[in-house]
Amino acid sequence: MTERRTPSGQGPTRRRVGAAGRPSPSRTRNTGPIRVPSARRTPGGSSGGAAAQRTDAPRPRALTSRATILIALVVVLALAYTYPLRVYLEQESQIAEMEAAVAAQRAEITASEKQLAKWKDPEYLRIQALERFSYVRPGETPLLVVPNEEDEAAAAQTPAAAPDRWYDTLWSSVQAANAEPSNAKPQD
Repeated sequence: MTERRTPSGQGPTRRRVGAAGRPSPSRTRNTGPIRVPSARRTPGGSSGGAAAQRTDAPRPRALTSRATILIALVVVLALAYTYPLRVYLEQESQIAEMEAAVAAQRAEITASEKQLAKWKDPEYLRIQALERFSYVRPGETPLLVVPNEEDEAAAAQTPAAAPDRWYDTLWSSVQAANAEPSNAKPQD
């Protein structure tokens, strides 16, 4: 068997020998054109000895046909699921709105039932009749307080006192602090 070094220089590889004694074809994939050595010169010219040669590695293809098909499939699936997803989200929001409306109606029904229970109480009926219609029981003396219209008109015509300006309040506070207290005891 013959040993060869791989192009990347990572060590020897063995070739498989087939039944006829000939080497079998390599299992590596053909990735592009054959490497062509390129000559690089050192910046100082050729005075440093032999010029170093470098081989160019093949550039991988940017997008393979499998990747293109996969991307196209993902885009088609995304477009296919967009409309049903939008409909689903709209229906979910409608369900939430309807549940909120049902909860509000149930609260209103509960409040109405409580109000109905109050009106079934005879004491509550008596109080409401007294307040709303001034009904009294037989034997009671109704008293009705009538407000004096002249007092209300005079109170409405009297303007409210204007509030003090802030600097007047501040100045009176400073003067009060500066004044000597009249009931202060003399110190011994």
